[in-house]
Amino acid sequence: MTTAEVIDIGRLSLWTTLKIGVPVMSVALAVGLVISLFQALTQIQEMTLTFVPKIIVIFVTLIVLLPYMTTTLLTFGTAMFDRIVAVGLT
Repeated sequence: MTTAEVIDIGRLSLWTTLKIGVPVMSVALAVGLVISLFQALTQIQEMTLTFVPKIIVIFVTLIVLLPYMTTTLLTFGTAMFDRIVAVGLT
């Protein structure tokens, strides 16, 4: 296995991680921003107001994006197994 192949595998791994993680994190960021603005405007400093809506929205986002995440991981896994087979054949 050459250095270029190792770098390519690392790049593909990082890209897959970003493709899976960024949608959920961006939704959590948006919800956190909205809740922070609401707390700043109303001066309500309740701790459960920050955690409960974020947990619910992240859970719903994970359920909605589960098919996309599964497809992305299966594609990545298939590519990695194909590379393993290709190394074994050479």
